[in-house]
Amino acid sequence: MKSIREIYKIGKGPSSSHTMGPERAAKLFKAHNPDADSFLVILYGSLSKTGVGHGTDRVLQEVLSPIPTKIVFSQEELPDSHPNTMDFFSYREGEQLDTLRVESVGGGDIRIAGQKDVEGLEVYVEHSFAEIAAFCKWRHISTLSEYVELNEGPEIWDFLMEVWDTMKNAIDEGLCAEGVLPGGLNVQRKAKFLYEQEDSHAYPARTEFQKIAAYAYAVAEQNADNGTVVTAPTCGACGVVPAVLKYAQDTKGFTDEQICRGLATAGIIGNLTKSNASISGAECGCQAEIGTACSMAAAALAELYGQDLDQVEYAAEVAMEHHLGLTCDPICGLVQIPCIERNAIAANRAMDACNLSYFLTGSRTISYDMVCRAMHETGVNLSHRFRETSEGGLAKLYNRRKTL
Repeated sequence: MKSIREIYKIGKGPSSSHTMGPERAAKLFKAHNPDADSFLVILYGSLSKTGVGHGTDRVLQEVLSPIPTKIVFSQEELPDSHPNTMDFFSYREGEQLDTLRVESVGGGDIRIAGQKDVEGLEVYVEHSFAEIAAFCKWRHISTLSEYVELNEGPEIWDFLMEVWDTMKNAIDEGLCAEGVLPGGLNVQRKAKFLYEQEDSHAYPARTEFQKIAAYAYAVAEQNADNGTVVTAPTCGACGVVPAVLKYAQDTKGFTDEQICRGLATAGIIGNLTKSNASISGAECGCQAEIGTACSMAAAALAELYGQDLDQVEYAAEVAMEHHLGLTCDPICGLVQIPCIERNAIAANRAMDACNLSYFLTGSRTISYDMVCRAMHETGVNLSHRFRETSEGGLAKLYNRRKTL
């Protein structure tokens, strides 16, 4: 597996696969074609159907500027390609110079069609949780964060501290912001309202839910407003991990260094899912994004609360298992409804998964590797209408003029 640096990417929202990935691809193609006087980019699949809502055309025009660029939203089906596929063409005085097909595979990563990979080195020899657990037992390693440091080196902590600082900043900015999110749905920001509500009849469980939800809304709303966030593992699911870890820090007094240990553990779970299944909503539905984020957050909490490797695995497994089949149906192609709310629900569900793992680990029969495979099988068999095309579910039933 690659470094967990590939899971945590700092950048602008609202979509890692629809903005970050195309941005990287455009920069690559532009650098390889310095003599071009015009570009053509053809978007397929999910990139075509939700590209405007996600800002794909905007980011491509920005990167390829000042060279004139034509963006085509193609309806052609490419059955043997990733759902997030794009073709780049460069021209000089009307003559074609170069062409490149690129797939945006999720989490801001790209893959050149026909090539195995374009970036990132293999850092981890193990490729399943079972293999990792066996290695840790052999080396007497008690936590996944120790396993990460062994493979990545101590410099990983500086990187994770930057990740955590960015996550906290997104929370702080989101809690202060008010107004309507861009895109035409007239979605009001809710994080500040949630955070400041006082309930005279509040009880601990409701207070916990309120704070975690407010933090998740804050980050997800920043993402929807093209703010700076961290993929964890994607932009669409970027509010889950920071919300859970911020609440844990607030209530349990964990230091930033300890929180980074949790991020290291979460990164391994994200890596396993990305390597053995998918973190792309266009490929496997929202279960691949929100489900993975929930698993990452649950595992991070288990690490922070001192649970053993079996409990960490169980927390991650429970979190994913109860997101199986979750569709990706963003209304109008915007990362707003139901995406923002899902971040809040998944963050609270991560708390539940961690708590359940504390009590019931010894009775479990499902491994994380198994639920990861089940998620992938479920995802690839979902109708394309429920995989980030805005052609099914809520996206189909919603009418922006009149709610049905």
